[in-house]
Amino acid sequence: IAMWWIMMIAMMTPSAAPAILLYARVHRHALAQGRMQENVAPTGAFALGSLLVWLGFAIAATALHWALQHAGLVSAMMMGSQSRWLSGTVLIAAGLYQLSPIKNVCLAHCRSPLSFLTRHWRPHASGALRLGALHGAHCVGCCWMLMALLFVGGVMNLIWIAALAILVLIERALPVGRRVGRAAGIALIAWSVATLVA
Repeated sequence: IAMWWIMMIAMMTPSAAPAILLYARVHRHALAQGRMQENVAPTGAFALGSLLVWLGFAIAATALHWALQHAGLVSAMMMGSQSRWLSGTVLIAAGLYQLSPIKNVCLAHCRSPLSFLTRHWRPHASGALRLGALHGAHCVGCCWMLMALLFVGGVMNLIWIAALAILVLIERALPVGRRVGRAAGIALIAWSVATLVA
């Protein structure tokens, strides 16, 4: 669980940082204006909300990982797929998800942190925790199938992890992100076809 959670934190934090930093700025401004009377630091609660959602995903990924390894579909060493059927299925599912409306909805929330905070803002630490959890859920909704690709390339493959983290960052932070994400979806579908017919 710790391994998956650390990977989630490492891969998601760079793209979640703009929302966390924006939340901290809004909170500081509200304190300076005297609109908040609490001494608790809700920015920490906001970040904790995201971390808890990512932990939930890590627990689910670990359970799936154990099941796949027990079935002999994932290697014990690099923790990558040993089955072309598993690889092809994950690749096509990830490719289709990249092109799906659900992915676009989650990505829209992640790409517009100001709009997200304005729409869902709640005061106090409990509101910050809830808001962080909602943001974390959108992060997972945006990238869960990309994380599933770790079963194809190997959970211990640092180059694969770095490539996926860069793709997540590009999708969420750069103006060309949506086009890059769709191109990645098409490439994943083509890769799945090549894997399954080989």
